[in-house]
Amino acid sequence: MTQQNPLASGPRIPAGARSSLTEGTLAESRALDQLCINAVRVLSMDAVQRANSGHPGTPMALAPLAYVLWTRHLHHNPRDPAWQGRDRFVLSCGHASMLLYSVLYLSGYDLSLADIKEFRQWGSRTPGHPEYGHTPGVETTTGPLGQGIGNAVGMAIANAHLAAVFNRPGHEILGQRTYFIASDGDIMEGVSHEAASYAGHLGLGRLIGFYDDNGITIDGQTSLTFSDDTAGRFEAYGWHVQRLPDGNDLAAIDHAIEQAQAETTRPSLIIVRTHIAYGSPNKQDTAAAHGSPLGDDEVRLTRRNLGWNWDEPFFVPEEAIASWRECVPRGHALQRDWRHEYESYAQAHPDLARELARRLDGRLPEGWDHALPVFGAESGPMATRAASSKVLGAIAERVPELWGGSADLGDSNKTLIAGEQPLSRTNAAGRNMFFGIREHGMGSMLNGIALHGGFIPYGATFLIFSDYMRPPIRLAALMQLHVIYVFTHDSVGLGEDGPTHQPIEMLSALRAIPNLVVIRPSDATETAEAWRAALSHRDGPVALSLTRQKVPTLDRGHLAPATGLSRGAYVLSDPASAAPARAVLVASGSEVQIALSAQATLAAAGVATRVVSMPCMEFFEQQPRSYRDDVLPPGISLRVAIEAGHPMSWHKWVGDTGAIVSLDRFGASAPGERIYQELGLTAEAVVERVRALA
Repeated sequence: MTQQNPLASGPRIPAGARSSLTEGTLAESRALDQLCINAVRVLSMDAVQRANSGHPGTPMALAPLAYVLWTRHLHHNPRDPAWQGRDRFVLSCGHASMLLYSVLYLSGYDLSLADIKEFRQWGSRTPGHPEYGHTPGVETTTGPLGQGIGNAVGMAIANAHLAAVFNRPGHEILGQRTYFIASDGDIMEGVSHEAASYAGHLGLGRLIGFYDDNGITIDGQTSLTFSDDTAGRFEAYGWHVQRLPDGNDLAAIDHAIEQAQAETTRPSLIIVRTHIAYGSPNKQDTAAAHGSPLGDDEVRLTRRNLGWNWDEPFFVPEEAIASWRECVPRGHALQRDWRHEYESYAQAHPDLARELARRLDGRLPEGWDHALPVFGAESGPMATRAASSKVLGAIAERVPELWGGSADLGDSNKTLIAGEQPLSRTNAAGRNMFFGIREHGMGSMLNGIALHGGFIPYGATFLIFSDYMRPPIRLAALMQLHVIYVFTHDSVGLGEDGPTHQPIEMLSALRAIPNLVVIRPSDATETAEAWRAALSHRDGPVALSLTRQKVPTLDRGHLAPATGLSRGAYVLSDPASAAPARAVLVASGSEVQIALSAQATLAAAGVATRVVSMPCMEFFEQQPRSYRDDVLPPGISLRVAIEAGHPMSWHKWVGDTGAIVSLDRFGASAPGERIYQELGLTAEAVVERVRALA
């Protein structure tokens, strides 16, 4: 889409036209600029002071940059924050949240001055760090440093992919820009290296970042720990880099953004030298202004030093508000023009327009799950990762928004979509993403793709390496994003690679994350149901835990149907005899076959036993108490859980009188079958536990 220069409708006269202004008019314009900028500084320091908590320094430093970006360059409509044609903005340094809240309030979003006054208070719309879905205009939850850079890269990837799939000559409705602001801390975090490297590799020309180079962290000068050549680093990644020595030079900021917008084949980084807590007579350029209020006396002195003539906290003069609020008609005009372009596109390409609308609305295609393959005992033993590959390939034909890849383990994870091309610099429409050995970056970019809309992204690696991406998994859960993780090699059953690659604690650790659904299917049939659930579940991310080793494909003619997976746990097999069950064996994944073997042995010994498959504890917890009691009858206290992992998450299901056959030690390097025998993950061990408890 050809994007018009929005300067003409902004609150300020373009720099190029200033030569024709009279000296008096120019002075008035500059004074209004400064008033608008200082409004951000004053609101930020007042809110932090009132909360007696927060980070005033960075918002005060970045106020000029935010002013230029939001009033002249960013395509946004304060009255419709979800407008699809908008640019995206990510404040990666989420601790500077008052910068964003001030700008949102001043430019006319649904955020009031009362909300600003409630900064960091219980139930307020201005929490300590920006939260997606909580405050209008906040595109992503940030705070853990570096994550926002990865989110921004993901958003840029998503928009480039959508543009490649849906744009047509003369009807380029997609191709918006993504902007981010990063701090010294963001740049130091390893995830920023991973995401920035990938962005440069892909040549994301509509990604523009700002590095707030203020030289200060909580501990003091960045020189204590940091002497990187950041410009050289990003240039080596393939970015277009500019350096601005003065973060208060509005004309230079304006020009740098225009230069970045003109660069279409590389992402851009603008390094802006700023002064933390700018205007504070005693705390400017000090660590004291980073994460603490300035203090009442210093706030008064700062007002005077900035030429702010009002002592009343949170007061902003009408002329500043009116100037900022020009963002509203400007945004309305931008959205109106985009809407006209979209209507022309829809008339010329109605099928594409309907498909785009469906995807952006998050509606799955009619009958998409009819493509799910059917497995039976005749399918033979099959690793659930192999079954997952078959299911993914079948679904991908029906669900084009399902899109993703692996962190250099595509063949091992079985997550490449057959017949599809790689995403690349020259093919943004490719559906197979090769993330490289960047698990952390992959997780944060997946979040950005999901936040952008129009996709159900997935990312894959070994379960052991889920720890490398735990921060973005946690944020995906916090934001309730529809992201799917494919974690294979999920137990000591992977064998010879040994304890460095054998996950022990990962399942319990993932289950401890609120809003994250963890599904560990027992065989190929449950794997198909796991994918059905993963695509249907819209309230948060889903992690699929899959085996490397082959497991039997269960004969469902003698067992309960795998559709019970949607309820988290179900009775897989009850005693063949009429005698009521005396014990319940509960298992997930590859250990379900152990439970079934133990059931047969116990039956031969006259002990009637029920086997429950529990692939998803989160789904089971959501069921009515009556259903949970039907599956795990309160009257049967003899329960044994079996899983090749840490026992922590199983105690609530077996109670004080039950037992858990599991692992609380690391594995070993050997064939998987031998490891199971040596570590006591056997049907014999389960039978012994039942007999000991009986």
